[in-house]
Amino acid sequence: MTYILVLDQGTTSSRALLLDQQAGITAVAQQEFKQHFPQSGWVEHDPEEIWTSQINCAREVLTKSGIPAHEISAIGITNQRETTVIWDRRSGEPLYNAIVWQDRRTAEFCDTLKDRGHTSLIQTKTGLLPDAYFSATKLRWLLQNVTSSSELAFGTVDSWLIWKLTGGKVHATDATNASRTMLFNIHDLEWDPELLELFQVPESVLPEVVDSAGNFGSADPEHLGASIPICGVAGDQQAALFGQLCHSPGMVKNTYGTGCFIMLNTGAKPVHSTNNLLTTLGWVIDSKPSYALEGSIFIGGAVVQWLRDGLKLIEHSSEVEALAASVENNGGVTFVPAFTGLGAPHWDPYARGSLFGLSRGSTDAHIARAALESIAFQTADVLAAMQDDAQLDLQEIRVDGGAAANDLLMQFQSDILNLRVMRPDNLESTAMGAGFLAGLGAGIWPDLEALQSLRGHDRDFEPSMTRENVEKHLAVWHQAVERAKGWKAVN
Repeated sequence: MTYILVLDQGTTSSRALLLDQQAGITAVAQQEFKQHFPQSGWVEHDPEEIWTSQINCAREVLTKSGIPAHEISAIGITNQRETTVIWDRRSGEPLYNAIVWQDRRTAEFCDTLKDRGHTSLIQTKTGLLPDAYFSATKLRWLLQNVTSSSELAFGTVDSWLIWKLTGGKVHATDATNASRTMLFNIHDLEWDPELLELFQVPESVLPEVVDSAGNFGSADPEHLGASIPICGVAGDQQAALFGQLCHSPGMVKNTYGTGCFIMLNTGAKPVHSTNNLLTTLGWVIDSKPSYALEGSIFIGGAVVQWLRDGLKLIEHSSEVEALAASVENNGGVTFVPAFTGLGAPHWDPYARGSLFGLSRGSTDAHIARAALESIAFQTADVLAAMQDDAQLDLQEIRVDGGAAANDLLMQFQSDILNLRVMRPDNLESTAMGAGFLAGLGAGIWPDLEALQSLRGHDRDFEPSMTRENVEKHLAVWHQAVERAKGWKAVN
């Protein structure tokens, strides 16, 4: 039996899975880590805690499974994207906390980029829009406020893990993560000199860019007990698209994680968005790129965490479905969870979370239901823009991520989209995608066709709400979104 170790480094926790060659999960481990909020709109992680939590999870799955390290054929890595880490090449020590993708500290500089007419340049080369979400402005901030050392290394979280796993021998990233930095030309598949100059980033700090299924070096034996090749790397959403087997143009998935991320495979040619969506790399295999359209929603499952930790309406996230289902509807409550601004297709960094329609009759159940519905409404906004850009009439959407297990949400999602929602029997699509890429890179599976039998099916949700009722829901939602926009800018 051949095994693949998958490192799944997320925004709120690190996880590891051990897959066999039939894509069966042999063991899983997970560890949460601390979120740092030094100022309003700032979000940071400790890079050393990211590393220690991730390597601890890897060791735990080996212990749980009883599989010796020398029987593992490959390591796959998938990671929270855009989060920016800098470290000293000589000591290997991080020089500042990782600035997380949710962080908004560079929003004003992004406004300056737009005002100076750089939007077209950035979008043409990278497929992205000037926004604090991406790595380039975070790196610029770090270079200006923390260090300008010539021995500096920059990377997204995958690069940081590769550096640590290889004992500092390899400074690399994959093409999907590079495509989220706002420094990478997605047409030439190279770091772009004009963008490096715009963001004042020296080329010397950048990692080598490798195919998503490729050679990223080998883990030092001191970490896991054997030298294991790292053969597959992809940002979490690209990994989920790959893991959902959306390998053909026109296939679409939504991952319901901390945020929600909808991706549509557009094939060998990038599609330029006129609806504020992102054009990005889906993966690069054998030097051949596959592109995707993406809509990023900043607050998805995180809204349930807020109900748990902020409002303390529930003790465990899994309790939200029962609470929301205890009422027939939202009781007139609409929730726009723009805690860190609005992502696609609005791109308003100054929007803030808002509850509308509260009355004396509003209860915790109504708020919980409105919170779940907000996830579906945001998805609907993105998918409408996506269908317009790609000129496609979609029939289904594949779903994964923790909140996809919520039947109430999935049925409401199907109703609002008027599409079939397809849920696999294993919601670990992100980890599966990294595992599939690593397996391809290691030669465990010969090609994409060999992967098709490796994913199972759980349940389909079919739309049942009248279109008139759907339109009423959407009209109220859009009115609420307009009122939440620009809140921080005027207060």
